[in-house]
Amino acid sequence: TFIHLTFLHETGSNTPLGISSNCDKIPFHPYFSIKDILGFIAILAPLAALAIF
Repeated sequence: TFIHLTFLHETGSNTPLGISSNCDKIPFHPYFSIKDILGFIAILAPLAALAIF
């Protein structure tokens, strides 16, 4: 399993030419980070209100 994952995630293993290109990737980090932070606040705020008041 480890050998399979090593070869699977090798740089350039998914292209026939073996080159690594970042131009076709979509950066989802800011979108998911903001969504997760807002979800955490939406859950934490009512729980904090119940605990404090």
